[in-house]
Amino acid sequence: MPPVRRGAAPLPQALALAPLLREAAGLALALEAADPGVDALIGQLSDAVEALRGRVPGDLAPRMGEATDGRVYLDHARDIGAYNPCFPEYAITVAGDRATGTALFPLPFEGPPGIVHGGVLALFFDAVVQHHNCDLGIVGKTTGLQVDYRKPAPLLRPLEFEVARTAAGNRSTSRARLFSRDAKSGGDTVYCAATVEAVIGDPARLAALSPRRDQPPGLTGGPLGG
Repeated sequence: MPPVRRGAAPLPQALALAPLLREAAGLALALEAADPGVDALIGQLSDAVEALRGRVPGDLAPRMGEATDGRVYLDHARDIGAYNPCFPEYAITVAGDRATGTALFPLPFEGPPGIVHGGVLALFFDAVVQHHNCDLGIVGKTTGLQVDYRKPAPLLRPLEFEVARTAAGNRSTSRARLFSRDAKSGGDTVYCAATVEAVIGDPARLAALSPRRDQPPGLTGGPLGG
């Protein structure tokens, strides 16, 4: 089946902005004292926020079907962290019912000292399992997510993950783990494992999403900077 794509592709600007915001947040969190660079950034972001308010719909609910109000919905089937700085980034390779990949969690995702927050790891597993399913052309709703925390997952360190998926009827189960591999011994250190259960849906029955428009009606803001 063809991959599932639900929503519009992110704009190139969003893809460029997300990693910068994530890195800037991490650097600001690591400062020992107030810094004029952060003051400058706050001022620039404040100006940008004011300018952008006039360029987006007043109703920020996702625009569905033929609706003329609301915002465009971006494709959440895969790579959410590439355009949303609140999500972790990862790289994934899908090979049928198995998927493998890598991830690195920066400072904004810290929980205990030097350790990835457990809630972020749950979010990560749900995102990569959804990506795996959608690349196989499968849609569904998560009905259960169980995370077993085995060792503290370190920040700022490349980690590996793998997913194995099975299905029976209209139910699927994905088992995933996040780990690092010792190059010398070949052994794995498993930080956490997850079981994600979902009910499989019919892509044809999903509600239609309105595509991106060049200039949605009702917006009064001029070009940014103008």
